[in-house]
Amino acid sequence: MAPLDLTEIQEKLSTHFRPWQRSLRFWVRAADIYTGYKVFQVRVSFVKDVQKQEAMWERQHELAAEKIYSMCSDLGGFFLKVAQIIGKPDLAPAAWVRRLVTLYDQAPATPSDIVRIVLERELGGNVDDFFDNFEADPLGSASIAQVHRARLRGDKRDVVVKIQHPGVQDLMMTDIRNLQAFALYMQKTDIKFDLFSITKEMEKQIGYEFDFLREADAMERIHRFLYENNKKSPVLVPRVMQNMVTRRVLVMEYIDGIPILKLGDEIAKRGVNPGGTSLKVALLDYGQVKDLPNSLRLGYASLILAIADNDPIRASESFRELGIDTLSKCEDEQKEMLRLAGTMFDTKLPPGVMMLQPFAEESSIKKIAVQAFPEELFSVLRTVHLLRGLSVGLGINYSCAEQWRPIAEDALYLAGRLNVSDKDHKSKVHRRGFLRRIFRRD
Repeated sequence: MAPLDLTEIQEKLSTHFRPWQRSLRFWVRAADIYTGYKVFQVRVSFVKDVQKQEAMWERQHELAAEKIYSMCSDLGGFFLKVAQIIGKPDLAPAAWVRRLVTLYDQAPATPSDIVRIVLERELGGNVDDFFDNFEADPLGSASIAQVHRARLRGDKRDVVVKIQHPGVQDLMMTDIRNLQAFALYMQKTDIKFDLFSITKEMEKQIGYEFDFLREADAMERIHRFLYENNKKSPVLVPRVMQNMVTRRVLVMEYIDGIPILKLGDEIAKRGVNPGGTSLKVALLDYGQVKDLPNSLRLGYASLILAIADNDPIRASESFRELGIDTLSKCEDEQKEMLRLAGTMFDTKLPPGVMMLQPFAEESSIKKIAVQAFPEELFSVLRTVHLLRGLSVGLGINYSCAEQWRPIAEDALYLAGRLNVSDKDHKSKVHRRGFLRRIFRRD
């Protein structure tokens, strides 16, 4: 009779029970944060002084921010992605943003010896066979992968090596299912918004991020598009090192730069005049690139015109076309629908408003319940949300709907849904250049 391998049994039991342990840790912490706010809402309702209320809310947000930070930091995985999504200055309380922003590129790093094992398995050779130099300390570590600076053998150029954390995909799927259950509870109790559909699309989109072959293909397509349509592209896209891409490893050109939210501080430190300086933008992450279905693309183009033109009737029609099912709880439904469209799909803040709080009592979401939200539209919603977070962080208040209006016009005109005279339209197309192709299907 063969002896029992206690170590193997222990490892199997640990693997089997790990998702349950992880789920328990999430629910204990989520319940603590949620009930903390519910109890606080009762307590603050007895305070009549507005300034005292604001001070109390700030302390509560700071307390919750510390708990959220601790949960995301300790659990890692998908919750680091959650911190990136909610930790934006246009949506979350300032105390949350201040605390969560430190998690962006400071996820726990995979040890260097494990990194070398993953690299050698994925690339099919010794690390020293591929690189003259490979820095053991990562440039940054995020929820799915970490990046290292290196130099290819026999080449003077530096590259970035992106390596997926081993086992992270299984952990993230557990996290997403827990978040989906929490989203269902929240939308039935406090938030009249179809959060569950959003989490379902998040599950699909984040699944894409585990395939670096798909990401490399997206990088090459976008690089080709930008450089074919511009004499000098306004956006830098790293070149992929061919034959050095697998599902879990991606080697790309190294581009030196400054995180965009730190740009203002860097300009002030260097004493640079932004108006007289040629700045370039580099886009480095292509894990969630998505092709929009034609019906969604045109429906969103129509909604862009509605927001840019302050057209409440068209906004309501566009919501229906996109499959956004709403239930009104107010008298002036069309006015609130337009406000809701701006809150969800435009970057511009109303006059005097420094931060949007979509789930506040006076917000449009409290007056118009979003009962059904198409999963595929989440990628658009998140893009606008990221742009608004960047604009707020940079101190710029602009409307993406107004900026995108000409492109939306072109999309609808080409689809035969916009009555524009040929002469006027052609002159507009000439001025817009290559941007019209963003909404065009070849």
